[in-house]
Amino acid sequence: MAIENPSREQIGKILKKAKRIAVVGLSDDPYRTSYMVSEAMQRAGYEIIPVNPTIKEALGVKAVGSLQEVEGHIDIVNIFRRSEYLPDLAKAFDRIDADVFWAQQGVYSDEAYNFLKQQGHTVIMDRCIKVEHAITR
Repeated sequence: MAIENPSREQIGKILKKAKRIAVVGLSDDPYRTSYMVSEAMQRAGYEIIPVNPTIKEALGVKAVGSLQEVEGHIDIVNIFRRSEYLPDLAKAFDRIDADVFWAQQGVYSDEAYNFLKQQGHTVIMDRCIKVEHAITR
């Protein structure tokens, strides 16, 4: 099955409804793309949850080591990891209370996509959440 993202209209609805974004691979380095994108989303009003076992905090928020450590519901899991990590992250995502699996621009995996779609999940791949937020506002 080829990767097919929701329409721009559907993505806009997802972003308008969402409040909490867990960012896998969020760096504490303000010069990294993950930091800049997450900071923009935080400024736009989203609660950002850093998911990275190698940092203590990012954007003033204590980091957690894995998706399983996030307490409560997650609206979007936004992933800043290389494509080869997506299949394992898809399995971790399937075990938590989250609505949307979102892999950043340049990040995609047919294996992860197919697994998540078979489980009935909403999947967005190879799209920048900051760009989509700006386009769909």
